[in-house]
Amino acid sequence: MYGFTGKILEVNLKERTIDVITISEDTMRKYMGGKGLISYFMMAEHLKDVNPLSDGNILYYMTGIMTGIPNAGTSRLIVGAKSPVTNGFGMSESGGFVATELKKAGWDGIIFKGKSETPVYLNIKDEKVEIRDATHLWGKRNGEVNRLLKEEVGDETVKMSQIGPAGENKIRYACMINDLKHASGRSGMGAVMGAKNLKAIVVKGTNKIQFKNEDAIMDISKWYAGYFKDNPLSYGLYLYGTAGIVNGYSKVGTLPTRNFRYGSFEAAEKISGETMADTILIKREGCFACPVRCKRTVQVDNEKMKVDPKFGGPEYETIGAMGSMCAIGNLEVIAKAHEICNDLGLDTISAGGSISFAMECFEKGMIDKEVTQGLDMQFGNEEALLVCLEDIAYNRNFGKMLAQGVREMSHTFGSESKPFSMHVKGQELPMHDPRSKTGVGLGYSVSPTGADHMQAAHDTMMVKEGPILDSVKLLGITEPVDPLGYGQNKAYFYAQMEKWWSFLNMAGVCFFIPAPRGSLPLDKFFSLLNSATGWDVDAQEALEIGERGIAMARLLNASYGVDTTFEDLPERLYQPIENGAMMGQAMDKHHFQAMRQDYFKIMGWDSEGKPTNETLDRLKIEIN
Repeated sequence: MYGFTGKILEVNLKERTIDVITISEDTMRKYMGGKGLISYFMMAEHLKDVNPLSDGNILYYMTGIMTGIPNAGTSRLIVGAKSPVTNGFGMSESGGFVATELKKAGWDGIIFKGKSETPVYLNIKDEKVEIRDATHLWGKRNGEVNRLLKEEVGDETVKMSQIGPAGENKIRYACMINDLKHASGRSGMGAVMGAKNLKAIVVKGTNKIQFKNEDAIMDISKWYAGYFKDNPLSYGLYLYGTAGIVNGYSKVGTLPTRNFRYGSFEAAEKISGETMADTILIKREGCFACPVRCKRTVQVDNEKMKVDPKFGGPEYETIGAMGSMCAIGNLEVIAKAHEICNDLGLDTISAGGSISFAMECFEKGMIDKEVTQGLDMQFGNEEALLVCLEDIAYNRNFGKMLAQGVREMSHTFGSESKPFSMHVKGQELPMHDPRSKTGVGLGYSVSPTGADHMQAAHDTMMVKEGPILDSVKLLGITEPVDPLGYGQNKAYFYAQMEKWWSFLNMAGVCFFIPAPRGSLPLDKFFSLLNSATGWDVDAQEALEIGERGIAMARLLNASYGVDTTFEDLPERLYQPIENGAMMGQAMDKHHFQAMRQDYFKIMGWDSEGKPTNETLDRLKIEIN
């Protein structure tokens, strides 16, 4: 076996037992890891009536077949469970170092079952795996726990996934934080950990991952370390991180602002990646073996505020959610909000979206200070933002309401708030407005995890002939697309890109490295995969594997009762953007719904969005 170990840990927290599941090479090639193996194992369980926050839920912690290859983008950790956010298929992924460390320890993944009676953490050092007491750590924040656990195991170099007070308090959108800087942010995986009394996973691996052709891998890795600097898709990420798009989005009128009412923010430049680089940025960091180094490390140290660099720095999504969405143009405050979320274990997108929604309700008079328990929830209130984040994590004061998320708050605040409750399936929208790229709207709708911008490459990448379009012709994309368009061509574009990104998730690869979002050519990508494994995977097989992952997640949602009735987009997206260069632009509901039906047909699903028997046979998916 090359590129993987064929061994997965099964940890029963209730019984305090640790077993090993073996995975054959055929199974690994069929599912690759990531959401593929998560879906494979989930389909064998009966979770339909299981409360996501009960001990009957199962947490899957997986690497991918390419995780640990010493090349850019091969560091992904994919975590899955039944989601407390959507009550359906839940999944979140993260870069960093912990996934590679787990594979070096000899494990392709971990499955957690049951609930410990008392708080525990899992300590892994190669073949030695222990369930240890964490009672003394419960209630503490991530920064302190990270330090204490390194002292306790006697090794500063261990890698760690952990939850903070938000996960302990089972806040729906609590997340898992990896090494303080990398968030498995979406779907509420931190709440699932908290419900199991699982505080942390500590990993140390000293083994060498076996690859079929190491020389070929190193040749590609050395080549790419220089090549990426000549490509603006990758070098721009090095210079400014994901925050580099803030200014551009605002100028073209598609920066989500004031709860998606507006597309341009007057203070965009103040919170941009360029301003960050000129002011609070102290270091560019990255993930395992990646020269692109798109992660930001920031520091603030003045009389008014301190921000600790050990928590990294804010990504674009955080800047949008805590900045333009809440009308806050202070980069230091946004950096502090990022620190609080990482320390307490909160998804910045859902937290910012929930606060922004409450701000609009407050502005419109739907709630007042009696409801907010004295907080002035006007847009732009920096102090209120930081207070709310603390209160959400500790489930106190107005934070109890915000912790429910936008969908539940809308039910409480009244039907008048529903049109601007920005969620799909209960998960708050990321910081990309589908009114400027309808394919992203299709992704929000059909994504198994609710609104998610990481389902497929965005429409705006391929609006004309050129190098980016040329880079994906191998995947069946041969014509440019209109970002504002609908119809079969757009549905086909989205379907092909979704299959490709699904495959990357399953393989454990960052979307920012291979084409089209990244600069690694697809021939080099497949050479890496096949040099690592000794296989002969090509683009056609990769797309089929990715499609298999999509279909399995779709089946799981159907079995949990999360069907097409949960896939409506927020009504605000069918209303015009109210300022900026795209003022007046709105989605067309009729054309959008027709495009979704086109997508169903292209995927081989029926009119209700369920894979047909013929499609299941083609993809070799068996239903238990």
